[in-house]
Amino acid sequence: MKKIFLAIALIGATVSLQAQSSSPAAKEVKAGPKMEFESTVIDYGLIEHNADGKREFVLTNTGNAPLIISNAKGSCGCTVPTWPKAPIAPGESASIGVKYATNRIGKFTKTITLTTNSAEKTKVLTVKGEVKKPAQAPAAPTKPKASVLEVK
Repeated sequence: MKKIFLAIALIGATVSLQAQSSSPAAKEVKAGPKMEFESTVIDYGLIEHNADGKREFVLTNTGNAPLIISNAKGSCGCTVPTWPKAPIAPGESASIGVKYATNRIGKFTKTITLTTNSAEKTKVLTVKGEVKKPAQAPAAPTKPKASVLEVK
């Protein structure tokens, strides 16, 4: 009799656990907007001084609710982001523009922090590269100076 009771209790517990895992509460965790980026890093590589510093990150809302980007902030004044102010519907794509000030010579790594209504709340994007020194103009040829020993 004890064995039958234990078997029934075990079957009941298993069915109860399966019902809980497929409950609406478990599905709600997956609901909402979700950002998927083609890439979260843009590598400018080695670029010319004062070159065009505009690039863009492309994202898709793979969630089931509109994605709202409420803010985008660069890690310094040399990195200026632009972002869509309108909600991004599920399945739609959008771009986060970034402009790096390429008048600054040398290697750089900067970030853009997005504030959103997704489960992540914030997302950090990175730009990096190196701005080359401007080319120096060749010096004008000089005329050789007359030597003191020169005879006329």
